[in-house]
Amino acid sequence: MFATDDTIVAIATPAGPGGIGVVRVSGPSSTTIANSILRRATPLKPRHATVTEVVISDSGKVIDRVVATYFPRPGSYTGEDVVEVSGHGNPVLLRQIVAVAIAAGARLAEPGEFTFRAYLNGRIDLVQAEAVADLADAVTPRQARAAFDQLEGTMTLGVEKIDRELFDLISLLEASLDFPEEGYHFVDEQNVASATTALSTKVSQLLASADQGRLLREGCQVAIVGKPNVGKSTLFNSLCGAPRAIVTDTAGTTRDLLTEKIDLGGIPITLVDTAGIHETDDPVEAEGVVRAQRTVTVAGAVVVVLDGSCPLTNKDYKILEDTKGMRRLVVVSKRDLPCAWALESEPLVGVTARVFEGCLLSDNQTVLEILRHQLISVIEDSDNEVHTKVRRDIPAVTNLRHIELLKKTQSALARAASAAISGAAEELVITDLQEARSALEEMLGKRTPDAVIERIFERFCIGK
Repeated sequence: MFATDDTIVAIATPAGPGGIGVVRVSGPSSTTIANSILRRATPLKPRHATVTEVVISDSGKVIDRVVATYFPRPGSYTGEDVVEVSGHGNPVLLRQIVAVAIAAGARLAEPGEFTFRAYLNGRIDLVQAEAVADLADAVTPRQARAAFDQLEGTMTLGVEKIDRELFDLISLLEASLDFPEEGYHFVDEQNVASATTALSTKVSQLLASADQGRLLREGCQVAIVGKPNVGKSTLFNSLCGAPRAIVTDTAGTTRDLLTEKIDLGGIPITLVDTAGIHETDDPVEAEGVVRAQRTVTVAGAVVVVLDGSCPLTNKDYKILEDTKGMRRLVVVSKRDLPCAWALESEPLVGVTARVFEGCLLSDNQTVLEILRHQLISVIEDSDNEVHTKVRRDIPAVTNLRHIELLKKTQSALARAASAAISGAAEELVITDLQEARSALEEMLGKRTPDAVIERIFERFCIGK
């Protein structure tokens, strides 16, 4: 997918102006190129930051005063000779530095090509490479922490440990094939089944965090729904911390979907304020209602807002019925006004999730914080027994590709254990165990199809 025998260059810092910008050069000619574009009488010293100037070779014109650092192979990010030029964070100057490097023999790097070379040269595995992209894309501290843990190799260590144990077990079974008349010679069927089940348990421990891990990596869309004028936009503004939605006493102020991205307990949330659900002859309002209903069907969680100051109507019950079975928080608003109904006296349809009572005034921080914690609990499904048993020393599985391959491993291990218990020949057990190993090796990038690798790296930005 990429040429790997030439020298590449790109701006390694985010686009736009900044205090400092870094241009990275990597490949066999990186020092030669650096020496031709830097005003220096002597070559760069390895791992020494050197103050110098970038010049245009033909004219000798100075482009920028910079700090250049040389990282010799194999101890660089890419595993190749790397020179990083840190200049002023002006995009015009940085592009000029890239241009003179290209004129000196470098090639503009493709998206993700630096990290791809690090992967090819054994500096990181595929899980860590994916973590680089996740870390760059992280928008909350929890997202960044999960990505950094994977970049540090916590996931890799767990998977490699399972892989090594699988290899040892397969080796014993393959050795037994040299003694066909004696059956399981180096390990008996019961021990094979026990060992395979133990490995399956370790895979299950990794998968136990999968739902929460994907939620953390991909975020969640939360729709606020209810009748007109029940306080949806007030709640939306309170959670956003800004007056994003117009709030008036007039029903039907919100006619379209209004979205805002927020950090809710470290989870990236797309909050959606919807039009009030009701029957109307106004074509604009009717379209808003249709969009609101459509949003509910695709949302990861919903907040149903009920007006505590007015008696509940059939429309309220219909909304509750339609959202039954979803991750849901029922919010009773306007509790600062006289109550028109009590929770205990109303048969709220399908209310099995939390019910929050509060006035939802934007300046009532205590009420708002309680609401946030309630909503986080609903989104994370923290009442679920599986989630409460997730061990903190087990790395979070956040990537769908990893989840699918771990499930494939688990399925193969289950078949192997069943085959061993039934007394099947070693060859049949080995086939299932090797399939389990193949899935783990694909996860780490040892046996990953080129098309998958290309798809992974194409989501990177240039300079990574």
